[in-house]
Amino acid sequence: MKIYTKSGDKGETSLVYGMRVPKYDPRVEAYGTCDEANSAIGLALSHVPQGEEWQELFSVCHIVQTKLFHIGAELATPAGKEVGWKIEESDVELLEKLIDKWDAELPTLKNFVLPGGCPAGAGFHFARTVARRAERKAIAVAEHLEVNPTVIRYLNRLSDFLFVAARYVNQKVGKTEPTLHQDDKR
Repeated sequence: MKIYTKSGDKGETSLVYGMRVPKYDPRVEAYGTCDEANSAIGLALSHVPQGEEWQELFSVCHIVQTKLFHIGAELATPAGKEVGWKIEESDVELLEKLIDKWDAELPTLKNFVLPGGCPAGAGFHFARTVARRAERKAIAVAEHLEVNPTVIRYLNRLSDFLFVAARYVNQKVGKTEPTLHQDDKR
């Protein structure tokens, strides 16, 4: 299989089932941003230490990365066509379960956290901001086209999950994120 097809050389790409759209189509923007979030998660994971104590994080993030591909497929499927991989409520529930589990191990937040800490923690903070953008892009698509509402919920919960993952990783390696400077509180 060739890496390049030349089919996008004129500024168009294909959705699932072959429908051609401009590369700036809101659906392409939405699933492209999911792809960016996926890459950001991969980058964050590349900084997580190896070892058995990290296995759950790696396993869950592998699931999340797979689900981001599924969301991309949903967003790239024209209305009225069969979706190959549908995001379901159980996918959102998995994120919520892990958010609750990891958050219970973290100190209670008393200040706003600034992105940072160790490279893996900072990477998860970055992935969180990309997931938020993906959510905004998916909502914009949903204003004009039918979008599985569970996709929106999943992306919303994903950013919460990535925030907790960042704090969790930072705590496990003994790093703390910087907090909002005291003079800047309002």
